[in-house]
Amino acid sequence: MGSTASDGSLSWLVFHTDGSYSGQMHLAHPIRSVVPSLDGPVLVALAGSAAPLSGREIARLVGKASHAGVQRVLARLATEGVLHAERRSSAVYYSANREHLAWPAVEVLVGLRRELLRRITEEVQDWSVPAQSVAVFGSLARGEGDTDSDVDLLLVHADGLPDRQSQVWEGQVDSLVAAVESWTGNRTQPYDVSVQELRAHVRAAEPIVQSWRREAITLAGRDVSTLLRSVAR
Repeated sequence: MGSTASDGSLSWLVFHTDGSYSGQMHLAHPIRSVVPSLDGPVLVALAGSAAPLSGREIARLVGKASHAGVQRVLARLATEGVLHAERRSSAVYYSANREHLAWPAVEVLVGLRRELLRRITEEVQDWSVPAQSVAVFGSLARGEGDTDSDVDLLLVHADGLPDRQSQVWEGQVDSLVAAVESWTGNRTQPYDVSVQELRAHVRAAEPIVQSWRREAITLAGRDVSTLLRSVAR
């Protein structure tokens, strides 16, 4: 694997030894895969609000951006009709123009994280060897991370799978990992354990168990929190 461009202009790309490259999705703000500028987080903030917001409120929601930069984006989007702008005393309040022709495309981009979770759920529901539980954890579950972040998966299977089912299970996991990496470009880390192995992790009080308890989002099978409580008995 090579390195990204030295000037940072291609910082979301991973270059491979064969000369090819692949992109990686920003896990906290997937919209940046298509809208890499500050416009993306601003649109996400407004898409998630039913009430008009001031520029300062939007800047606070966006996070790592200057108030002046957010104001410039808001002014341009309002000029192009994507946002409504309303002056109230000393502040201008902005809201999404959901009737705008471009807004359905914005909604799709805003919902990329939700779409990823839906695809993972759909993929594992068709498995011939069913999972006891499937969940995401780590930066994706927390809504954090960036283009360098992995997609962390917890995959729990039944104890004592016969050889044939064990092979099928491993193939299912490999296919899921390949699919997620194709959908996002991000490295995918499967934490593949049996129920018995999960019990051993819990009894050993391994740090990763706390991560599962705090933040895991269950996508299929038994709820992770319920499963962890049951194996701790």
